[in-house]
Formats: sequence, C-alpha cells, structure tokens
Amino acid sequence: MRLYSTDLGIAREDSPGELSLLDLPFVDLDALLRGPGTEAAGSAPVTGRTPLDRVRLHAPVRRPGKVLIVGLNYRSHATEALEMIASMGRGPIALPEEPNFQVVAGSAVVAHGADIVLPEVAATQADYEGEVAAVIGRTATAVSPADAGQYLAGLTITNDVTARDIQRRAMSGDPTASIGVAKSFDTFKPLGPCLVTGEEFEEPLDLRLRTRVNGEPRQDDRTSSFIHRLPELISYLSRYQTLEPGDVICTGSPSGAGVFSDRFLRPGDVVEVEVDGIGTLRNRVVPA
Repeated sequence: MRLYSTDLGIAREDSPGELSLLDLPFVDLDALLRGPGTEAAGSAPVTGRTPLDRVRLHAPVRRPGKVLIVGLNYRSHATEALEMIASMGRGPIALPEEPNFQVVAGSAVVAHGADIVLPEVAATQADYEGEVAAVIGRTATAVSPADAGQYLAGLTITNDVTARDIQRRAMSGDPTASIGVAKSFDTFKPLGPCLVTGEEFEEPLDLRLRTRVNGEPRQDDRTSSFIHRLPELISYLSRYQTLEPGDVICTGSPSGAGVFSDRFLRPGDVVEVEVDGIGTLRNRVVPA
C-alpha cells in the first residue's frame, strides 16, 4: 500500500499516478501512525480521486520525534570512508561490528519537491547521501530482530544531506562541532515521496538505490549490501531508546557521496534518489 500526506489529506495510490483521498479523522500520516496505524488507511472510505501531479505532497512524516542516522552500513561506503579516515593519519580502522548511529533533529525534514537550503554558516561543503528510510509504526523497546518487522510501518526515501566541514571538525575533536549538528540544518533531511507499507517488502531487503545530481549518476547499490539488516537495526536502536510511531531510521548510504570526489552541492543542483518499489525523491538546492 502506497500512502501520501498531501495538502488534501491522507491519500492512497490505488492505481499508478492516481490518488484516492481517504475519509480519515487525521490530517496527515504523522497523526495516523500515532493513532490506529496504517491498517486504517487500507479500509478507509474514498471521498474522491485526483491525479498525483495535481496535489502538493508533504513529507510522509512531517515532524518525526527522532531521526536516527545509521552510518557505514553499506560495505562500499564503509570501505571508502575508512580508507579516507586512515589517510588522515588516524590509523587502520575496522568495519563496524555494531551499528554506528547519530540522532538528528526532526525539524530538518522536508518533502519531495521542497528546496534544500544551504545555510550561511555551512554553505560550501553540503553533501548528498541517498538512503532508504524506515518509519516506525508501533512503540518498540528492546525488541528482538525476529520481532522487529512487527514495529515497521513502512519504507520511504531520504537524502541525508550533511555539512562536511562541520562533520570533519567534529571528527577531529573540535568541541564546538558535532556530527548531529552537521546533519540537522533545516531542509537537510528530504523525505518522500510516499510511505510504502511494510507488507510490500521481504527480508532480506534487496532494493536498488540510485542517486543522481543534475541527471549524473553518483550512487548505485542494493540494500542487499547492508552490513546490518533492517531487523537488526530496529532491534539494536530500540535497546538504546524507545522507538515511537513516526520515528525515522535512515539505513545508510552507499559509496559515491560528493566528499570522496570533492563534488559538493551548489545552488541550482537537483538531487534525485530513486529506490525500487518506492519511487524517486527529488529536491533542488538553493542558497540561504
């Protein structure tokens, strides 16, 4: 089931390119997830239909309570990142045995089609990272990997935009910087275009993810390359803090981010992240 938060309310894509507007007492998917859950959208009466391109889309979750960023979860990206860290004189570093994660601000989330705004304090080294994002559907505390799928509402797409200059300062030990801040600027977490509910996918996930900047391919990998699979991520993160409906887990990005080729985002760039079975997230880059 493909669900959208729109300016006309919650909608379900019952046929390609056409949305069924649903009679639900919730203004968006945020409220639905924190209420009865996505199952209610499957049986809701339809009040009308409209072409997908005639509505304004909101992010599937407009204000997550938490956005959890998992790093180094594709082998291709982990290898290139660890090689870069080693070249900085920090010595050999092994692939992570446990998930590496950061918590970033829910206020960074924007919708498909919204602008990515380069902040004045970090305008020159903003970078893209295309990712599959998992949305939590039920409260989860210390759940097992075997049970983790019961707590998944569905999947969407995100672009984990990061200010690399601030990230580098944090990694070098600068107490005035943090990786969380580097990823938490307003508009730095585009999310969308829709939420595809969990029953549409099987484990282990094997979805192709591609990122393009101005039509140029930059990233291309499959989620079967995950070091830590999605049930393991949900289980692991739920041991550190309770996961609540609407929380978003960004599951990691493959190789090819701009930092490794010194190609950072500039005003006028258009970033597209495409994932099998979900769609394409598209956002334009603008100056502050």
